[in-house]
Amino acid sequence: MNRHVPLVGSALLAIGVALAAANLRPAVTSLASVLGDVRAALGVSAAWTSALTAVPALCFGFAAFAAPWLGRRLGMARAIGLSLGVLTLGLVLRVIDGPWVVLGGTFIACAGIAVSNVLIPVVVKASFPSKVGLITGVYTGALAAGAALAAALTPRLEDWLGSWRPAVGAWALLSAGAVVVWFAAARHGEAASVVRSVAPVEKRSLLRSPLAWVITVFFGLQSLFAYTVMGWLPAMLVDSGVDRNTAGMLLAGSMLLSVPVSLFVPPIAARFSSQAPVVLALGVLSFAGILGMLVAPAAAPGLWVVLIGFGMGMFPLALLVMSLRTKSTSDTARLSAMAQSIGYLIAASGPFAFGVLREATGTWTASLTLQLVLLAALTVLGMIAGRPRYV
Repeated sequence: MNRHVPLVGSALLAIGVALAAANLRPAVTSLASVLGDVRAALGVSAAWTSALTAVPALCFGFAAFAAPWLGRRLGMARAIGLSLGVLTLGLVLRVIDGPWVVLGGTFIACAGIAVSNVLIPVVVKASFPSKVGLITGVYTGALAAGAALAAALTPRLEDWLGSWRPAVGAWALLSAGAVVVWFAAARHGEAASVVRSVAPVEKRSLLRSPLAWVITVFFGLQSLFAYTVMGWLPAMLVDSGVDRNTAGMLLAGSMLLSVPVSLFVPPIAARFSSQAPVVLALGVLSFAGILGMLVAPAAAPGLWVVLIGFGMGMFPLALLVMSLRTKSTSDTARLSAMAQSIGYLIAASGPFAFGVLREATGTWTASLTLQLVLLAALTVLGMIAGRPRYV
C-alpha cells in the first residue's frame, strides 16, 4: 500500500480515531486536577505553576509546524502512531523526577499530542468524506470524554495510590493501548486513490487568505479559553470553598458536558451553509458561565460549570470549519497546520497570563474579566469563520 494515499475509512479506523482522540487531553487535565498537590510536593513557585499550565498550548503551537512534514514523510498511519508513542513516553518521563523533569516530560507528551491534533482532522476529511460531521463529532466527543475521565479519576487515583506521581503516570497505559489499536486500524488505500487527495493549486499560500487568518485566530482564542479552564478551573473552585475532589469532579463535568455537544452539534451544523448561529449560541453560554464565576462563584458553581462545559463545544466547530471552508484534503492539512501552530501559540498566553494576574492581584477578578473580553472576540470571529465560503 502507498503511504501517501488516504487511510481506508473502516469502522475499525473510526474506533482508532476515537481512541487516539481520548488520549489528547488527559496529559493536561490529569495534572490540572491535582495541581495544588503537585506544587506542594515539588515546592515550586506560582510562576512555575503558571508556566506548567502554559506548556501544553505552547508546545502544541511549535510542534504543529512539523506535523504536515511528518504526515508527508511517514504517511498518516505511521505519523499518528509515532505521535501517540511520543505521548506515552512523555507521560512516563514527567513523573520520575523533579520540577524541570515534570516540565520537560509534559513538553514531550504535548509534542506527541500536537502532531495528532493536526493530522487527525485530515484523516477525517480524507478517509470519511461523506461523514465529516459525524466522525468529527466522534473524534471531539472522545477527546472530551478522555479529558473528563482524567480530571475526575486522577484525584481518586492519588488517594488510592498515595502519591500524585503514579496517579498522573497511570494515563500512559491508556495511550499505550491507543498505539496498539491505531496500528491495527490504520491502513492506507490503493495507490489509485492518490488522485483524490491532490489539491488543485498546491502552492497557494494560506497566509494571504483573510478567512484563513480569521479561522486561525478563532481557533487560537477557543484554545486559549479551553486550556485556561482546564488549567485553572479547579483552583478557582477551591478558592471559592469547593473541596479538591469535588473541584476535580466539576472540571470533569465541564469536559463531560462537551461530549454530547461534540457528538450532536458538528453533524447538525455541517448540514447548514452557515455555522454562525451555533457559534453565537455556544459563545453566549460560555460568557454566562464565566460571568457567574466572576460575580458569584460560590452561589451556583455547578451551574457555572455546566454553562462553561456547553460553551467549550466550540472546539469541534473550530475543527469542522477547517474542513468545510476548504475544497481539498491538501488545503485542509495546510489550514489545520496554520490554525493549530499559530493558534496554539496564541493560546499559550492565556493560562500563563491568567495565573500571573491572579498572583499579582490576589483575586480572580482581573483574570476572569480578561476572559470575558476574549470570549466576546472569540464569538465574533467564530461567526465570521462560520459563513459559507472557502479559503
